[in-house]
Parts: sequence; structure tokens; C-alpha cells
Amino acid sequence: MQRTTSTAKIPEQARASTGIAGLDVILGGGLPAQHVYLIEGDPGSGKTTLGLQFLRQGVKENERGLYVTLSETAAELRTVASSHGWTLDGIELFELVSSEGLSPELEQSILHPSQVELGETVRGVISAVERLRPQRVVFDSLSEMRLLAQDPLRYRRQVLALKKFFADQGCTVLLLDDRSSRDTDQQLHSIAHGVISLEQAVDQYGPERRRLRVFKMRGIKFRGGEHDFVLDTGGLSVFPRLVAAEHRITADHKIVSSGVTMLDALMGGGLPCGSNTLFSGPSGVGKTTTAMACALAALKRGSRAVYYLFDEGLATLLIRGKALGMDLEPYLVSGQLRVVPLDPAEVSAGEFAHMVRHAVEDDGAGLVVIDSLNAYLQAMPGSKYLMLQMHELLTYLNHRNIVTILILGQHGVLGEIESDVDMSYLADAILLFRYFEARGRLLKAVSMVKSRTNRHEQTIREFRMGPGGLEVGQELTDFEGVIAGVTAYRGDLPLLGDRQAGRT
Repeated sequence: MQRTTSTAKIPEQARASTGIAGLDVILGGGLPAQHVYLIEGDPGSGKTTLGLQFLRQGVKENERGLYVTLSETAAELRTVASSHGWTLDGIELFELVSSEGLSPELEQSILHPSQVELGETVRGVISAVERLRPQRVVFDSLSEMRLLAQDPLRYRRQVLALKKFFADQGCTVLLLDDRSSRDTDQQLHSIAHGVISLEQAVDQYGPERRRLRVFKMRGIKFRGGEHDFVLDTGGLSVFPRLVAAEHRITADHKIVSSGVTMLDALMGGGLPCGSNTLFSGPSGVGKTTTAMACALAALKRGSRAVYYLFDEGLATLLIRGKALGMDLEPYLVSGQLRVVPLDPAEVSAGEFAHMVRHAVEDDGAGLVVIDSLNAYLQAMPGSKYLMLQMHELLTYLNHRNIVTILILGQHGVLGEIESDVDMSYLADAILLFRYFEARGRLLKAVSMVKSRTNRHEQTIREFRMGPGGLEVGQELTDFEGVIAGVTAYRGDLPLLGDRQAGRT
């Protein structure tokens, strides 16, 4: 039986922007207007900030906003707003928190206050909405109403009644809930038109990681899964999960030079556009220097480049480049090259993917270097997520016809060498760097062990760094122990350093 695919077009709906660009992208343009939405998350996850951004966006669009607070005072809300550099001008604050509960007259009613207090709360909200006629409402928070109702059935009826009232008034409403009671989560999910969950997790080191997920949104197509976000001065910044298939462009297949003629020959012509090359080898063998040479060649061609530096400082990189005859500073000053030092403990995978997209789509970068994947791994919750998100990022860069260089450090210098993670299946090409022993010296070799796009050499060439830049020598045919991991050279062909050592 053949499966049929529905081609019915989803009807257009009026949207209310959340005031958060990334969240609007996830929702396909914002929240469908005049409905009630549940924003749930543990205390401190960013619900109040999201609600304030939603109302401030309404002010920009000349829509009246109302913030109903049962748990925070107006002064506390203004403090939150000022911490982000905001004012609440144009937003009405309706405060249901008061000091009346401290009066001696109310002490005798403490056994059964819910019948009176819940009714007064609901009537107060209705009165404020009827008086102000707002287009946007934030109700903070449902946990207080749940405590006042005490009975789950009564609580559900009150929420349903409020939903009907808000719908009749034409309001777009965010109901904030701190999930203090897990028993009623599914009830709220069934009532609300849409559900957005904010989560935060604290790792053993570094700041908390925040993620957002749209559990439900009636009548529209949204981007599912988890999306990283940060809560910082200026509010929430949401980074939609990258879907590489949405960014494919048509471009001619082209191979660009690495800037070193013999290295180009080894790689089968150079670095293909729309592919990624993994530079793999032990510490100090020359992976970063080779990446710098490739970047410099791209800059000399007039291309723009971005270098993400996880392992060392910018000053160290520039000093090393100058010592090897590769001065990158003029390109930094002109803006043709961007070097972005990153602390892996402070950046999430979603934020990093957003940075790369910005560099490619807005700044026009044609070459991207990630140095190194070892440090990038530390920003991830686990190797499984590293593989999934790195696969999507590399596919995106390939779709955009970018030359991508990845650097992966390996443990050990000689003998058996291991990596933190196996990236070989994700890489389109692998350039392998090794130390080897010959004539009483520790030397370096390079070989191309894989390429999906070029017909490369199956050889091992000597490689070294000097004041004149990178040098790649002729094919060395008399190596021993390459497979065993203890590489030694027993041949008679001249090496790059023989002339300086007095050998002919």
C-alpha cells in the first residue's frame, strides 16, 4: 500500500513576536496571537525575563501590556528590568502581593483562606484586564494559584475559566509556572495552546547550561528538539538548533591552494571548497602552523577567513606566525581575518554554531578553522552530542561551499597515539602528522590518509617549520614502523635538514 503525503497548506495566522529573535525562528515567526501559552521552568531558568521581553516587544509594536504578579513585587520586577538596562515604561504592573496577610485580623482565617483568596485573586485579574484592555498579558505565576486552589479539580477549572476569559478579550497570554508540582504538568499541557520549557543544568565546572524546548504548539510548524540559550545582560539569546539541509547553495567545485606547493601535491591539488580537512597529530607537530599557512594563502587570494581559537591566546598565535614568516596582523587590522579566542567552559555548542553561521552568512568568510576539537569537546555534554552537532555543523559548512579545517590533537609523541574522540568518519580528508626518528634526530612527517574528493598521494613526506615558513620535502620511501606507531627512517634520500647538518 502506497503512503500518501498530505500537501495541505497550513493556514496563515497572526503572530505575536516574542521579542527574542531566535525563539521567533524556532516558532516560524512568533506565537499565534490571541491564545494562552504555558512557559514552564525551574526557578532561575529565565521565565520572568522572557515574559518581560515579550511585553517590551509589544510596547515597540504599540500594543498594551500587562504583567500580573502573584509572587514578585513591582519593585523586584523593576530591579530585574534595570539589570538588563530596560525600563518598564508602557507596561502596566498589577501587583497581587501585599502585606495584608501579616495583619492580626487575618490570623484566624489561616485554616481555610483558599475559598476567599482564590476568588479575590481571579476577580482582581479580571478587573485589571477589563480596565486596561491589554493585547499582551504575562501571568506570574501559576504555582501561587495552585496553592490557593488546593484541590486539583478546582485549580483546573479556574485555569480553564481564565483561558476562556482571555480568549474573549483577544489577549495573547504567557502563563509562567515554576513546576513546583509535577502532578499537574500534564493538565496544564492539555489546556495551553502551546508549551515552552526552559531548563538549566549545572556541570561539574563552568556556568550552567540553559536549553529551551517547544513541547507543543497548536496549528503551526515549529522546530523541535533542544535549543541552547543564554541569560545575560540584555535578556535571553536563543540559538535555534542547526539544520544543515536548510542552507544548501549551488556552487562550482573548486580546489584552492594551501600556500605550500609540495603540500598541494600531497593532497591531490589542495583544499577543496565545500569540504573539511582534519589535521591530526601529536602536540607540537605543526598542525596549527599548517592551518595558519592555509589561512594566509586564502587571505592573499582575497578571501575572508575566521579562526576559532580554543587552545591558546591570540598574542601567542600572532607571535608564532611572525617568527615563521606568516604575519597575520595586517589582515586582522583590515577585518579580512577574524581570530575568535573562546573559552570552552563558557560557550555551548548551539552558541558556537550560531557564531559560525554569523561569520559565514553575515561576514562572508570563505575559510573556517576550528582549533582544536579537543577543547571544543570540553564544551559538550558528551561525545554522542559532539558527534551529532559537529556532523550538522560540518554538513552546513559543506553546503555553503566553505573550506573547513579542523585540528585534532592526539595523546603521545611516539609509540601508540590516541585521540579523545574519533572524528575520522566525519572528515572529508585527513592530513596526518607524525614524528619520526632518523640520523639521531626527531623529525616530522606528513601524509594524506584519506580524501573523498581528491586523488591524493599514498606517500609519506618530510615536513618542517622554519623562518621561511613551511617546507614539505620529497617522498620518503624507506620508512619502517609506520603501522606500529614507532616511525623510523632508514633510507639514504636526503632530508630537509641534511644541508644544514653538513650532509650532502
